[in-house]
Amino acid sequence: SKREIKMRKLDSTKVRPLKYEQLLHIEDHDFALRPGFGGSPIPVGIDVQVESIDSISEVDMDFTMTLYLRHYWKDERLSFRSNKNKSMTFDGRLIKKIWVPDVFFVHSKRSFIHDTTVENVMLRVYPDGNVLFSLRITVSAMCFMDFSRFPLDTQNCSLELESYAYNEDDLMLYWKHGNKSLSTDEHISLSQFFIEEFSASSGLAFYSSTGWYNRLFINFALRRHIFFFVLQSYFPAMLMVMLSWVSFWIDRRAVPARVSLGITTVLTMSTIMTGVSASMPQVSYIKAVDVYLWISFLFVFLSVIEYAAVNYLTTAEERKQLKKKGKASGMYSIDAVQAMAFDGCFHDTDVDMDLTPFPDRCEENEARTRAASVSNLDTTRIKRKRSLKGNVGRIILQNNHAIDTYSRIIFPSVYIVFNFFYWGLYL
Repeated sequence: SKREIKMRKLDSTKVRPLKYEQLLHIEDHDFALRPGFGGSPIPVGIDVQVESIDSISEVDMDFTMTLYLRHYWKDERLSFRSNKNKSMTFDGRLIKKIWVPDVFFVHSKRSFIHDTTVENVMLRVYPDGNVLFSLRITVSAMCFMDFSRFPLDTQNCSLELESYAYNEDDLMLYWKHGNKSLSTDEHISLSQFFIEEFSASSGLAFYSSTGWYNRLFINFALRRHIFFFVLQSYFPAMLMVMLSWVSFWIDRRAVPARVSLGITTVLTMSTIMTGVSASMPQVSYIKAVDVYLWISFLFVFLSVIEYAAVNYLTTAEERKQLKKKGKASGMYSIDAVQAMAFDGCFHDTDVDMDLTPFPDRCEENEARTRAASVSNLDTTRIKRKRSLKGNVGRIILQNNHAIDTYSRIIFPSVYIVFNFFYWGLYL
């Protein structure tokens, strides 16, 4: 009546509807209910444009992606008259007053809608009631990774979309344009991965308390770049293994040289293994890089054990020879090579080798050196140097143990076979 209309105008607490609210008849409908409530489920089409994959974390087993998420549905309550049949575009302020699908990301850890310079939300309404709702979102979601082939692995991750409140009886999610509903930026690239493919799929998810829900999947496969790990892990490990083989070509009586070389290579391999493990999650299974590094470590360790065996057998053999040459007075005759094993110095048999007992030999050599003249000492040194230069190669070749000889062939051969088997299995 006229009286009621007049009372409404005089009521100062009544907020006057905005023009777009009047045009869309928002006050005439209850938008807490979905379109077509009580009837068939409302179809909601989805399409996604992936802007970037920001990061992949092996330690946290997740990925971060920025995308444009677009929803399509029809709500006849929002239809309006338009002479030119043009749509109307609104910002995020209208979203809170109408019904929109409650799509969320399954297994997401963090997500947010971009709000610079304003909230990145767009709503477009067509005269027949069709609605386009677009968001720009960054989401971090779980990716269940398998590192058994790391770093020669390919990871398959997926971002899953689903309605939170409406099951399949009320809302039907589907890809708006089939496989073409998922598009990507041409310039997407990652530092450690090569993106092999993007694909869209759909399925159903069941919850015991609420029923079945439509679920959409954004699937993508990531193949890891191997060159970085070749430079940082594989190549240094190869060099350490080959460096440990140098020990086989050093005289078996040069104890400090061979022991220090073996310990250095073992410690370096341990450092490489620790560095690789520090950047990886603590998984309970063996990774491909673990196999390679542990086998390489075993080769280095066996090189040290090999010299321990050579040194022990050499000492045992020399003791037997000394016992055979021993005299009743306990005096022994030792040659230049045997003397080198005790004091680490080369001795020329024509200069300073005698048949004196070993415990007293060093003292007599010192007394003889003090008593000799300077000219005789210089002559002796020159003669010894010439003899050493001419015989050092022969001494090394003649005084190699049989184990060293076999190790020069067996260790490289087995390591080459292992590399062929390893790269053939994982590549």
